[in-house]
Amino acid sequence: MKFYFSSILFLFFLFSCQDDPKVRALQQEKEAQKRDAVFTSISNGWKFNWQPSNQVSQNLTSSWTEWRVFLNELGQKPKSSIGAFQQKAKTLSKRAFELNNNIPLQYNLPEVKSRISVITTKINAINLYIHLNQIPDKKIVALVQEINSELVSMNSQLDEIKRKSEIKMEDGEADMIRMLDTARAIPTNPNPKITN
Repeated sequence: MKFYFSSILFLFFLFSCQDDPKVRALQQEKEAQKRDAVFTSISNGWKFNWQPSNQVSQNLTSSWTEWRVFLNELGQKPKSSIGAFQQKAKTLSKRAFELNNNIPLQYNLPEVKSRISVITTKINAINLYIHLNQIPDKKIVALVQEINSELVSMNSQLDEIKRKSEIKMEDGEADMIRMLDTARAIPTNPNPKITN
């Protein structure tokens, strides 16, 4: 009985391990079509608004090297394969991380840093998704559009900072701002008595 059972089990494994070449070729063809569809979808959706949308952002490209390099990387679209898009996503992730370096002093503010971190997070998400075995092309295209809106927001913020810096203070406004600073406030009990 044991011999009979083991021989049936052996035959089952023998036949299950043999692949039909026609089935394998059909599966490979389906995978190739799927990869081509993903490549086409990502290639059509990979359109970054890398041009500076205002004068301030354009001027910053000359003084802020990391910003210029990042925008140039966004403007270069891969063309050959998914591997080229994977390499570009890796490079963009690195360039986005470097944006926090050497921010011009006037723009080294929490508003700018938060927008940089949002852009970095979304580019890192693209880098993650494009390296998966089953690439979610719709998510990648959606993230490209979100990054475009974040770039518009970044450019608007840079422009707003520039406009605010050009507004002149009125007489006494600096004193008023200093008086409103709670860090300078006089303590309510300047000499606390120590009791035993």
